This record gives sequence, C-alpha cells and structure tokens, in this order.
Amino acid sequence: MPTTSRLQGRVAIITGAASGIGRATVDLFTAEGASVVAVDLPSSALGQVHGGHPAVVTLALDVTDADAPRRMVSTAVERFGGLDILFNNAGIVPVSPVAQMPEADWLRTFEINVHAVMRTCREAIPVMIERARTTGHGRILNTASILGHFSDHSCGAYSASKHAVAGLTKTLAKEVGRYGITANYLLPGAIETSMTAGLFAVPEVRTQWEQAAAVKRLGRPEDIARAALLLASDDAAFITGHGLVVDGGVTVTAGPQLPM
Repeated sequence: MPTTSRLQGRVAIITGAASGIGRATVDLFTAEGASVVAVDLPSSALGQVHGGHPAVVTLALDVTDADAPRRMVSTAVERFGGLDILFNNAGIVPVSPVAQMPEADWLRTFEINVHAVMRTCREAIPVMIERARTTGHGRILNTASILGHFSDHSCGAYSASKHAVAGLTKTLAKEVGRYGITANYLLPGAIETSMTAGLFAVPEVRTQWEQAAAVKRLGRPEDIARAALLLASDDAAFITGHGLVVDGGVTVTAGPQLPM
C-alpha cells in the first residue's frame, strides 16, 4: 500500500501484534515511519512475524501480567526514547449465553479487554505527557467493536467489555486532552482474521455478514489498520473521545439487528 510518512519519528506500542489487526497495524505504522514495540503472547508467532525489522522491538508477554505495563512502556522509552502512540488492541471473544456463562470466562474477558487497557494507559500517560511537552501531541487508541454500541445473544461478556472500553476511552479523552493527547476507540465490524476464521468458514455465516455490509464483503485487518493510522496521525488532531465505526456499513444496513 502507498505510504506518506505520516508517523515519521513517532514511537508506538501495539498489543495483539502477532496477527490480524495488530500485525497489519505494525506493518502500516512502520511503513509510515514509526518505531514500534510489538506485543503479543509468548506462544504467538510474534518473533517470526516481526523479528529482524529494524523499526520493531518485539515483546512477548501477556498484557494481564502484573509487570506488563511497566515492561511495555519502559521498552519504548529505552529503545526509542519515548512514547507517542499507544494502541491497546489485544482482546478475546468468548461466546456463551449469560445463563450458561462460566464465571472464569467473564473475569478473563474483562481482565484482558478492559483491565489491561486501563493499567497500560495508567502507566503510559505520564510518559506520553512528558513527550507531548516537546512534540505537542500524543495518541491513545483502543480497540472496541460494533458490539460496543449494540449486542446480541451469547455476546454478554464481550459486548459488556467493549462498552466499557468506549466509556474508559471517553474519560481518557477528557483527562489527557489538555496535554495535546487524544484518545479514541475503533469499532470494527466483521473482520476476517485468524480469530474469526472458524466462524466465517461456515458458508451461511460468511454470506450473512457479507450481505449485511453495504460494501458486500468482510473486512480485512488492513481496513482497521488504515483507520488506526488516521487516528494516530496529525490529521486527527481535533478528533478525540470518538468511536470510529469501521464495519463496511453493517450498522447502516442492519442497525441493531446484526446478523448473528
């Protein structure tokens, strides 16, 4: 894809970086001039995917680890001199009706999708404020979902966690705006990744989501990466507290009656 050096000299942390949206965003951000701390689980393909890239430092850890926020932020500072962009993208998608939901699934979903986001932001914000005193800008991006605006059956934990991400991000926007830092969240629709491969391998499910979209296709990780680039760039300097829907028009055509 064509690049325009929109992130030249910026330093980013991207979680969930080994595959899907995270991988595509690392690739795009580095192509646009950023240096990136790419984070994913030790069991992931993080090293194979990004190892050896001169602008990428890989960090294999679980974002819920007690010292994960400190390690991520300190790595950005020690290796690249600061932190301009934080993209909290790691997440899980449990599926269970509330009446049968294992409590462990509920707790783990909030631990990864919400609590780790808050803890990482809490660690990063002082460093980003200090950096912004010189640069005049900073960007916090969090991955939510269109189910952060709507919901459906068997999505109780996931939908609740993504609603929480939206609320947290709006609060962050109020708190960090005075320093030139913006905070926004992405609301992806049906995106074809390794996490969703099993779901969209079912022909009727795939067709249902494709037909629900105004553009008549599933989303690709690159679609979300481009949206993240917009919010991370100077072009979005006056956008904050905003949830950017990137769903190919599913919510336009289907509204809250999502094809699930």
